[in-house]
This record gives sequence, C-alpha cells and structure tokens, in this order.
Amino acid sequence: MMRYAGLATQWLVMLLAAVGIGWKLDKWIGPNFHVFIIALPLIALCVSLWQIINEFNKPRSK
Repeated sequence: MMRYAGLATQWLVMLLAAVGIGWKLDKWIGPNFHVFIIALPLIALCVSLWQIINEFNKPRSK
C-alpha cells in the first residue's frame, strides 16, 4: 500500500510538467491549434498508466 502513497503527487507533478512543456513548445512554434499542450499530458498519462499496470502485474515479494 505504501508503494502507491505518493501516486497522486507524482501524477500532479507529471501533468503540470507536461502542460508547462507543451505550453512553451506551442508558444515557441506558434501554431493556431495547441497541439503540444494537448498531446504531451495525454502521452504522459498513457505512460504512467502503463507503468502502474505493469507494477500491479509484478509478483509480490514477501
């Protein structure tokens, strides 16, 4: 249970970083449609969910 105690904080920091990087990239490239500010958080969420699923599927060590 303690393995997942900081999961909410980890997701918050990861999403804020992805949105911040996406915002900077969109500002630097300058498209009318904000591609990076949408795509980077979605990619980050997919990667984190993949890691959590893999973590749940690992056998527990006692």
